[in-house]
Amino acid sequence: MRSSCSCAWLPFFNNTLSPEREDCLGFARDELALGLRGLGLSVPVSLNQTGDGEGFSIQADGEGWSVSGGEQGLLYGVYRLLIRLSGGLDPALPLTQPRFELRMINHWDNPSGLVERGYAGHSLFFSNGVFSYLPERVRLYARLLCSIGINTVCLNNVNVHTPADRFIMPEYLPELAKIASLFRPFGIRLLVAVDYSLPARFEPGTADPLDPAVQAWWKKTIDRVYQTIPDLRGFLIKADSESRPGPYLYGRDHAQGAKLLSVPLAKHGGILVWRCFVYNCKQDWRDTATDRPKAAYSNYTHLDGRFDANVILQIKYGPFDFQPREPLSPLLLAMPRTGKALEVQLAQEYTGQQIDLYYMPPQWEEMLADMKGANVRHICAVSNIGDDFNWTGHDLAQANLYAYGRMAWEGTACAARFGGEWIKLTYDLAMTEHDTLLDMLMDSREIYVQYTAPLGVCWMVTTQSHYGPQPEGYEYTAWGTYLRTTSDLLGTNRTETGTGFILQYPPAIQEKYADPAECDERLLLFFHRLPYTFRMRDGRTLIQRIYDDHFLGAARAGALTDRWMSLKGHIPEAVYAHALERFERQAANAREWRDIVNTYYFRYSRIQDERGRVIYE
Repeated sequence: MRSSCSCAWLPFFNNTLSPEREDCLGFARDELALGLRGLGLSVPVSLNQTGDGEGFSIQADGEGWSVSGGEQGLLYGVYRLLIRLSGGLDPALPLTQPRFELRMINHWDNPSGLVERGYAGHSLFFSNGVFSYLPERVRLYARLLCSIGINTVCLNNVNVHTPADRFIMPEYLPELAKIASLFRPFGIRLLVAVDYSLPARFEPGTADPLDPAVQAWWKKTIDRVYQTIPDLRGFLIKADSESRPGPYLYGRDHAQGAKLLSVPLAKHGGILVWRCFVYNCKQDWRDTATDRPKAAYSNYTHLDGRFDANVILQIKYGPFDFQPREPLSPLLLAMPRTGKALEVQLAQEYTGQQIDLYYMPPQWEEMLADMKGANVRHICAVSNIGDDFNWTGHDLAQANLYAYGRMAWEGTACAARFGGEWIKLTYDLAMTEHDTLLDMLMDSREIYVQYTAPLGVCWMVTTQSHYGPQPEGYEYTAWGTYLRTTSDLLGTNRTETGTGFILQYPPAIQEKYADPAECDERLLLFFHRLPYTFRMRDGRTLIQRIYDDHFLGAARAGALTDRWMSLKGHIPEAVYAHALERFERQAANAREWRDIVNTYYFRYSRIQDERGRVIYE
């Protein structure tokens, strides 16, 4: 019986690491031999280096296999071969190339060791204000990421806190270089989140991007960084966002701000990842004209064509902020002359915090369907990793990390296939138990949405913690996230007659959502403000649909516990017990959501549940 230990979906390695090598081909051979030995196989496998790309192919070769590809591609090919052999799949693959060029994990780790929105323990890299890590654990992590095709890791939080603001300065660069050396054999390059205002604390005394002294400071600093870490992928910037400083402070736009860094980075082959999470976080609640989902599109589309080629705009998948269900950000479909990256959040900030089960690929399938034809060549994910024994807090949350890497490579989410692969690699289950676990994964996203926010309504979570229900927690705060529920109406009109957000989409998507009678009902209240008596397509009233969903979602969440209990004896005992505790907490959370949200809407509407179930006054 396989255990969900630190090997995660690579149990055949049994936590054993190959010696460190500078030679990538030699390292691939070492990993291949180690993996085959762990699988108890002695099949011959040849490695044939062809070029220097990331792609690879696997072909039958007599009684064994032949892996061909570039230097990095060979290592990817070795892991894919081992994974397919371990999962009982035919290893043969034609030439396969990654769909996304940059495939990044963003850690929101702070030097203190705490992880912002982290739900799997403390940082793998920092503690008490300094670099602090177990090299073996970092290398195990690098192996996990490489096995699913990740090629870039940003170690530190986009909200750069002291002393992380000095990581690119001489006193910290040697430590950063040591971490880079642990990832390097796996073909993973580091990216560093930097503080845009850093030069203001030195001789320039300002961070104005058009000031020659500031430009010279950044050139000198970046040159020094690359002398220490020549293969650094580049920098990540969060500017003019949630009180972070940026070029707006100096009356400059973000294209001017980005050029300050992109020009000296380009000299070294470095990239600049620029987050587009820019909105008014100090909006007066009385302001009904400002609609936060419009912000990213409004801030950036007029700058198309003005960013350098090595700049990548990192855009959250939805126009709000990693909500359980929201439409695709229209910015991802705009700016055809600008490099863009899709940003998703593996850390379950709004999706159950690795307590509640929430398998993400079904959501990604929806996203990618709307992204067809968009020139998005890069992808990033906020990490769900910490120093917990199982990496991800909830053992089953590992499936999200695995599926993310597979999606980043293939460009499709394939929720059932990726979930099935992960289960086969991680647990040794008969088909009945395998199907039970896969069904739990596949059902989990819809269950969570049913017992939380209804039909595309966002921001009903508890303020600060973002776990559990608090429907009006943000209603009168400055964060621009308002429900504006009344005794007659709920939802937000974002059509042409409302905030106009819908006009940011191409015509085909506008048509998809514009008419409440035709709008995807799962997003009905994101786009429309409607009476409680509005008739859904199945004949139910809107308020009855809300009641029904919350009762059903809570019941289904409770049933997850029973389904998990049916796996007792088939899952390693420590994993079984740990996850069971999580499912019991989820069931309690779902009941709170059910009762609080139903009561919230009942108190406004005064409409009784047609089925006579308990809704509290």
